[in-house]
Amino acid sequence: MKFPICILISLILLTGSIAFAQTGTNYILLPEGLPVDSVVKTAAHISPSARQAAWQELEFTVFFHFGINTFAGLEWGNKDVKTKIFNPSELDARQWVRTAKEAGAKLAILVAKHHDGFCNWPSKYTEYSVKNTPWRDGNGDLVKEVSDACKEYSLKFGVYVSPWDIHSELYGTDQYNTYFENLLREVLTLYGEISEVWFDGACGEGPNGKKQVYDWMGYYKLVRELQPKAVIAIMGPDVRWVGTESGYGRETEWSVVPLPRVSIESMGVGSKHASSEDIFLPPGDMMQKELGSDERIKEAAGLAWYPSEVDVSIRPGWFYHEKEDSLVKSPDKLVDIWFSSAGRNSVLLLNLPPDKRGLINENDVKSLKGMRAILDSAFRNNLAAGAAIIPANGNPKFKPENMTDSKPGTYWTNKKGSKTASIILELKQQCSFNCLGIQEYFRDGQRVESFSLEIPDGKSWKTVASGTTIGYKRLLRFPTVHAKSVRIRINSSRDNPEISEIGLYSLPERLIPVEIQK
Repeated sequence: MKFPICILISLILLTGSIAFAQTGTNYILLPEGLPVDSVVKTAAHISPSARQAAWQELEFTVFFHFGINTFAGLEWGNKDVKTKIFNPSELDARQWVRTAKEAGAKLAILVAKHHDGFCNWPSKYTEYSVKNTPWRDGNGDLVKEVSDACKEYSLKFGVYVSPWDIHSELYGTDQYNTYFENLLREVLTLYGEISEVWFDGACGEGPNGKKQVYDWMGYYKLVRELQPKAVIAIMGPDVRWVGTESGYGRETEWSVVPLPRVSIESMGVGSKHASSEDIFLPPGDMMQKELGSDERIKEAAGLAWYPSEVDVSIRPGWFYHEKEDSLVKSPDKLVDIWFSSAGRNSVLLLNLPPDKRGLINENDVKSLKGMRAILDSAFRNNLAAGAAIIPANGNPKFKPENMTDSKPGTYWTNKKGSKTASIILELKQQCSFNCLGIQEYFRDGQRVESFSLEIPDGKSWKTVASGTTIGYKRLLRFPTVHAKSVRIRINSSRDNPEISEIGLYSLPERLIPVEIQK
């Protein structure tokens, strides 16, 4: 349900707080001079759009970087590379998607066009595509093969389409945006439902030495028209880049971030005709320690739900290079990355670059299988399941058991206006554990600012782990402890916390980082 901006602002002005809280909007504009506590409470009620919520729940997705760069041994491309070198001998998109599925991924994004300009489908708008290669005698269509494989294995399908084009002579001219939108239209109409459209922000020179002024709003309009369920990621309004390609997200990750006034004014947002589709958030400085803290949002012109995607390659490079066969990340490393991305209120996007044969390399497959085995074993047994739950100051309309029922659509909360909480779990028996999993009911917003896990210590309680934000999911690892009772404390929250899931797990000791064990 979307309310006009003018009504939302009027409600704030009249009440000074969150009269609009139940509108379900994923962004709001703020009047100047709003008290800080009202801004913070407002932030607690910004919630994801339907497409953003569905994307967040995927948790783990994969990238397939494959194209002419695979055969040229390049990362970004070269305008002089000829199409004849593209000739995978054993290409099997089903093997790619099956590998991703077995690793636990829920969506696969194919690089349909990278900066090199080469199209992995037989576009009618350029000769620089698979139709002019020896592969499949020029009759191949990689986008179709990957899309079909995703349908077969029940994975969602996404596309990466780079607006930069090292090869096209149109790049840097007024005609290029029309050309690029024609390419987009083909990709968005010929292959069924697309769940994520990934735009890189790279903008280098084309073959004529010029750079392009991208028509971002035109690109977004086309995506919304042709694939309304797709999130537009990175250089787009739905999903943002975490800020590094390391695979490690922030320990404090807010999904609600400030809208700078200059961005709002440049887009003309705020008129009676504006909608959330009009907002574009330039990446800015994504390397900051915190993007949505109280300090960052207190003077914001607006607030938006803009969640984090953490991208990383299983190898040093994004495209396959034979010399990197011995440098594939180990299963333990991939698990550590998973805890530090999907376990920190983000979605993990792991790149799996097929080799020159057109297959996910054996080394990569082995590492992925090892990762999946570790995660399956680690989370097979939730020691909190079946525990007696004793929350203080609970809202009688919400059952405490909602926090251990493995149903993300149920949750527990305390009485309205309470920004702290205390939840005691009496386990079935004395247990050893070293990992806490906790989730908010994020479809209502993100609220928790700090929390801790405690165990009995004589007549008092001892803190064994603590964190800041939770969001969709937070995982904390800590030195192994032994207890039959645990207490989770929500120490501060932007409004009354809504907790959907709690889990306690026992991990192999080697998966607890050394710095934590100390």
